[in-house]
Amino acid sequence: MADDGPTTIEVRVIPRARRDEVGGERAGRLLVRTTAAPTDGKANAAVCRLVAAHLGCRARDVEVIAGHRSRDKTLRVAP
Repeated sequence: MADDGPTTIEVRVIPRARRDEVGGERAGRLLVRTTAAPTDGKANAAVCRLVAAHLGCRARDVEVIAGHRSRDKTLRVAP
């Protein structure tokens, strides 16, 4: 029996990276690199967009639910 509820993903964000990239692991978290600066929510929006593209879903289906001002974030991915 499959669980059709939202999924949470723990990520470690590296803002102002040389390129946008999802992959790797650091401290048990998915590593997400983004060229966006961590100001005005730009990096958070970029992380949601990058993770959504990596998972093959829409960006609006991914949201930051914890760690809005931290490099360690928890994302919710809607089914």
